Amino acid sequence: MKRSKLMFYIFILPALLIYTIFMLYPLVSSLGLSLFSWTGYGDKIFVGLDNFIKLFSMPQYSERFLGALKNNLLFFIYTIILQNMIALILAAFINIKKIRFAKFFRTIYFLPTILSIMIVGFLWTLIYNPLWGPLNIGLKAIGLESFAIPWLGKESTALISVSITNAWQYVGIPMMLFLAGMNSIPDELYEAASLDGANGIQQFFKITLPNIAPVMFILTTLVFVSNFSAFEIIYAMEGTLGAPNYATDILGTFFYRTSFGQRLGSPPDMGMGAAIATCMFVIILIGVFVLFKVYRNRNDEQ
Repeated sequence: MKRSKLMFYIFILPALLIYTIFMLYPLVSSLGLSLFSWTGYGDKIFVGLDNFIKLFSMPQYSERFLGALKNNLLFFIYTIILQNMIALILAAFINIKKIRFAKFFRTIYFLPTILSIMIVGFLWTLIYNPLWGPLNIGLKAIGLESFAIPWLGKESTALISVSITNAWQYVGIPMMLFLAGMNSIPDELYEAASLDGANGIQQFFKITLPNIAPVMFILTTLVFVSNFSAFEIIYAMEGTLGAPNYATDILGTFFYRTSFGQRLGSPPDMGMGAAIATCMFVIILIGVFVLFKVYRNRNDEQ
C-alpha cells in the first residue's frame, strides 16, 4: 500500500511542478501585482484596490472594459454555435456506417487544429480581403456583388468573421468528441427505434442528441474558458486595438494594451493590466461554476 502511494506521488509530481511554475505562481503573482502601480521597471508603489476602482469608475478604463466584455460574450456565443453545429454535422456524416474513407475525412477535418493560430489568422485575412480575396471574388462570380463587403473592415461583420475563423480552426476537437460519444451509443437503441417506426431524423433527436449531451457540456466549458482568455486570433487578424473602432476588442487585447502600452511610446501599466487579468480570472471562474451548476441541476432532474 505504501509503495503504491509512493508511485502515485512520483508520477504526479512532474505535472504538479509544471502546473505550479507555469499556472499557479503566475496567477498568485498577478493577484499581488494588481495591488501595485508599476510600469514594468523601477519600484512598485502599493495602491491597494485603486487599480480596480479606476477600472470600474474612470471612463477610459470602464468603457473599454465593458465593451471588451460584451465582445467577449458575443465571441463566445458565435463560436459555440458555429463550432458545435458544424462539428455535429461532420461527426454525424463520418458516423454513417457505410461511408468510405472515414479515417481520411476525420484527419482532414481535424488538420486545422494543429496549425499555428498566426498562420490561420493570416490565411483568413487573405480570404476576407475585400479586393482580391477569394470570398468576395466568389460572391461576385455568382452574382452576389452586394454581399462582397470588407468583412474585417466593417464594425457589424468584423467580430462574426473572426469567430468563423476561430470556429473553423478548432472544429476538429468537438467533432472528435461528438464522434466518440456517438460510437459509444449501443446499436440496440437504434434497432429498437427502427422497429418502432422512427426515421433517421427522429433517431438523431431522440437518441443521439440526449446521449451526447455530456459532451456538449464539456465543449461549452472548454470554449468558454478558451474564448475568455483568447488573444492570438484577434491579434493576428485585427491587431491589439481590436479594429475596426474596437469592434473586435476583447478582454485579452484590452489587457495586452494596458499592460504593455497601447502604442509605441505610450507608458505600460502592469498594475492595471494585472487588475484586468484578475477580473478575467473571476469571470471565467464564475462562468465555469454556473455551467457546472446548470449541468448538475439538469442531471438531478433526470
